[in-house]
Amino acid sequence: MSQQSRTRPGGSATALNEAYDTALLDLDGVVYAGGEAIAYAVESLRTARGGGMRLAYVTNNALRPPVAVAEHLTELGVPAEPDEVITSAQAVARLISEQFPAGSKVLVIGGEGLRVALRERGLVPVESADEGPAAVVQGYGGPELAWGRFAEACYAINHGVPWFASNTDLTIPSARGIMPGNGAAVEVVRIATGAEPQVAGKPLPPMHRETILRTGARRALVVGDRLDTDIEGAFNGGVDSLLVLTGVTDGAGLLAAEPRHRPTYVDADLRGLLTGQPEVTEGPGGGFGCGGWTASVVGDALVLDGDGEPLDGLRALCAAAWTDAGDGACARDAGKALARLGL
Repeated sequence: MSQQSRTRPGGSATALNEAYDTALLDLDGVVYAGGEAIAYAVESLRTARGGGMRLAYVTNNALRPPVAVAEHLTELGVPAEPDEVITSAQAVARLISEQFPAGSKVLVIGGEGLRVALRERGLVPVESADEGPAAVVQGYGGPELAWGRFAEACYAINHGVPWFASNTDLTIPSARGIMPGNGAAVEVVRIATGAEPQVAGKPLPPMHRETILRTGARRALVVGDRLDTDIEGAFNGGVDSLLVLTGVTDGAGLLAAEPRHRPTYVDADLRGLLTGQPEVTEGPGGGFGCGGWTASVVGDALVLDGDGEPLDGLRALCAAAWTDAGDGACARDAGKALARLGL
């Protein structure tokens, strides 16, 4: 089934770590949250790697350079090398380097990850609009990023300097909950300048291109927790995806997904990499079954009958909701059905 025509989660008789050669894994909300490993992530990734699957860590968070991310992953128990980490900082640095010659100054609004990525491309990071930058680049700088950095970006952009952003994720998960992401900071500068940045990160093509160039993946599986970055990025890149429910996406958001936000597979966490995926079948009466559940649309509601594993019920509901919505977003009431599943 093509990404464009997806109306139900896909099934796979083969474990996903055997069906795909490379997992392109998001980090925040998938592998860790607030710096701590998410349940089952470490064991699942070590098993997938041991079985021959290549792991690449693909993050829109531009704060830390790849070496720091790799060290963090290794500390968590998932051995990783810097060249296995691909960041939106690297993608935006390549984008800038294709438009400006080596040696060009770039005003950095963000963390060390941006500076390292720019130097890798022969560009020169600077801190002030008074230093004559050829471009401005903005990426997540952590909760300590000073308000004056946004002002510095505005000074340059209001004088006609081109503006680039690593990504526009509005939120980012943390150990204490959801906090503002780089997209929220980009909105501050956008409002103050009226300008529009060139954006590199997921779900846009520059990030997918960077990932494929660095990994050489032939049959890739994107693994993420966000519909509007990870899953849409897979859609735009024409590759399959696995949504895990350990981050920002809940059952209601998944059921309402428009076509570009519909994952190939759905699972609770990274243990889903190590198993096959159950098939969702359409019944003669128009309902959709998975495991012991049957889902259908009755009036203005999604209705769930049967019993079994909650995830199978969610997969059946996805098929009913997505088929009913077609190319739009499902507007049916799913409250009672999701409550039955505890989702």
